Amino acid sequence: MYQKIGGYLSRFANLSAEELKLFENNLEFRKVPKKTILLRAGEICNFEAYINKGIIREYFINGDGEDITLQFASEDWWVSDIVSFEDQTPSDRYIEVLEDCELMVLSREAKDKLLREIPQLERMFRLMIQRHLSKVQKRLFKSISTPAMDQYIEFINRYPVINQRVPQHYIASYLGITPEFLSRLRAKHLKGEK
Repeated sequence: MYQKIGGYLSRFANLSAEELKLFENNLEFRKVPKKTILLRAGEICNFEAYINKGIIREYFINGDGEDITLQFASEDWWVSDIVSFEDQTPSDRYIEVLEDCELMVLSREAKDKLLREIPQLERMFRLMIQRHLSKVQKRLFKSISTPAMDQYIEFINRYPVINQRVPQHYIASYLGITPEFLSRLRAKHLKGEK
């Protein structure tokens, strides 16, 4: 159960057996069925969750009532609303389980305790946030400066697992296009057209 997250930790920190056990003891293992909403807009996010198995999507509802996908997270990724979690303020987004998931969940209290007792984890969480911010900035720039077909091709190359496991209307929402336009892009791509 802890093997995957142990591998994740080892990329960032060299924990002793005791520290690793302390980390594991502060995690809550959860099996979550698909279609579960882990967080609703207006709630305060009280978790950071490592995904052992499954896919999760973050989205918000815009002023026109449309749901806009912000990101997908799958195995070996973390999911949370970091602003709500850290500042203890109401979230502006939803976090939804798209497939049955197995999660390793850290509460705010558990995370604070771990950061005090295992200083190396501070580096891990800092690097996670830096990597996430970098990806968000790149995505924002590409969404403004790159044609839809190029964005789609990059998406399927970068996230082939997600492309095969997530409904296409969510992918269209993520790319900022309609499902119908995504269908046309997919058809062109399959024909080798640009």
